[in-house]
Amino acid sequence: MKAVISASGLALLTMTAGPALADAGRYVMEPTENGFVRMDTETGEMSVCALEGEEVVCRLGADERSAFLDALDALESRVAVLERRLNADGSAAIAREGLPDPEEFQRGLGYMEEFMRRFMGIVEEFEERDGRT
Repeated sequence: MKAVISASGLALLTMTAGPALADAGRYVMEPTENGFVRMDTETGEMSVCALEGEEVVCRLGADERSAFLDALDALESRVAVLERRLNADGSAAIAREGLPDPEEFQRGLGYMEEFMRRFMGIVEEFEERDGRT
């Protein structure tokens, strides 16, 4: 994962913040031999930043990258569990707790259809009355 800061933005930060660069008080950037180290003062996350062309590119430090990969592995495991819950035909086999059974669903759909037909009838009456049809 990397973040990109424009060179002009870095120059502005350098001019206004001196040796310890800050971005709206949340990030602190310290110069190193090969670029900068950026620290998020809210999370403690550290990134290594270097000038690439006209942009400063920041990459996660080893500890943060490890935490990121652990979170990614956990999400991949959750996705795998959900995928196993799918039937061979691709329809969800997830429990239908709180959902109506097919008969109740059809009855509800019938109510909605009746509502829409009556509503559209009222709209047509108003349009005829106003001479729009």
